[in-house]
Amino acid sequence: MKMLSSLMKSSRPFLGMNPDFESAGAVVLPVPYDRTASYIKGTSAAPEAILDASCQLEEYDVGLGLSTFDRIKPYTLEELQVRNDSPEEMVDKVSRAVSEIVELGKKPVVLGGEHSITAGAVAGLGDSSVSVLQIDAHADMRDSYEGSRFSHACTMRRVREKAENAVQVGIRSMSGEEAEYMTDTGIRNSIFLAEEFSEGRIKDIISLLGENVYVTVDVDGFDPSVMPGTGTPQPGGLQWQEVISLMKAVGNEKKVVGFDITEAVPVKPMPTTEFTVAKLAYRMMGLFWAGE
Repeated sequence: MKMLSSLMKSSRPFLGMNPDFESAGAVVLPVPYDRTASYIKGTSAAPEAILDASCQLEEYDVGLGLSTFDRIKPYTLEELQVRNDSPEEMVDKVSRAVSEIVELGKKPVVLGGEHSITAGAVAGLGDSSVSVLQIDAHADMRDSYEGSRFSHACTMRRVREKAENAVQVGIRSMSGEEAEYMTDTGIRNSIFLAEEFSEGRIKDIISLLGENVYVTVDVDGFDPSVMPGTGTPQPGGLQWQEVISLMKAVGNEKKVVGFDITEAVPVKPMPTTEFTVAKLAYRMMGLFWAGE
């Protein structure tokens, strides 16, 4: 526990409650990082804002008809100290922390922070057979961006190097380089543009995933009407119920080994985005693990 032993129990835990670590089924890891953000910065403030907003959630989830907290008992760590790190240093710290969480038999719930954290989380799983499901407006498949191979714009390129495969949903922005990479590698069938997605396509998405799945949600995958606070917003995104329906299917048919939610940017005075992220994280915990 070299990495986790340096992190104390959070003073602002998810839902305002922290169980004993031993009884926890999931561990919430806040990662306040936005060093490679290329447009609107501020996502480093998101983990704290999300945890604060989570205290306004009802413990009982009306959508599931149960208390997810009673079933999962998520334990929240204090923030990982990465604010001043290089992208490579941050990815290494996230990888080590997630690896220790998994070794202790817990499910990692990583709250960003920018999307570059996902490369570290997937590496930390230590499972090359895992499939990754990405919700995002952007393909994030550049090989390098602004001098870094671990930029937020490269995270799915790095993920595809570590994981068995990846399925990307909600995409509506990519570079020419990314489009060429997609064609050259033959992965077009695993990329669902936002305009191609409907609840009727969920079966197609599920069929491309392996048994063990890690889910990464960049909030800009949602339409800005749902998640207005994000660093690189794009119109024409996914709606709340569409994403929940997909998460429900994944939870029912696959084994979810962990997830992250990234790229939220708190916008004062309205806590819309951070509250919605908190509710999404709680619903995902319930959909994935409440039945275990």
